[in-house]
Amino acid sequence: MMVTGALAGVVNGFFGGGGGMVLVPLLRGWLGLEDKRAFAASVAVMLPMCAVSAAVTFLRVGIDMGAALPYLLGGLAGGVVSGIAFRRLPSGLLVRVFALLLIFGGIRSVMG
Repeated sequence: MMVTGALAGVVNGFFGGGGGMVLVPLLRGWLGLEDKRAFAASVAVMLPMCAVSAAVTFLRVGIDMGAALPYLLGGLAGGVVSGIAFRRLPSGLLVRVFALLLIFGGIRSVMG
C-alpha cells in the first residue's frame, strides 16, 4: 500500500497532479478494490497529496495565483457536480470514461 501511495505521490509531485491516473489502477489491481471504492479512495488520497505538492511548489518556485484561480474555481465546481453525480453513475461507465481520459492524455503528451 505504501508503494502504491508513493508512486502516486511521485507522479503528482513531478507533473503537478495526475497521481490518480496511477493510483486508481493500482488500487483496483494490486489491492482488488471495487471500481467506485478505488475512485473514491483516490480522491481522498489526492487531496492532501495535492496540498503538499502545491505547498512545496509555492515555497520553491512560487505559484501565479492569478493564473491558477480560474482553474481552481472551475475545479471546485466540477468537483461538486461530479461528487453529486458519482453515486448515480454505473461503475462501468466511470471506468470507460477514465480509460478514455488516460488515452486522450497519453496521445496529447506524445503529440506535444
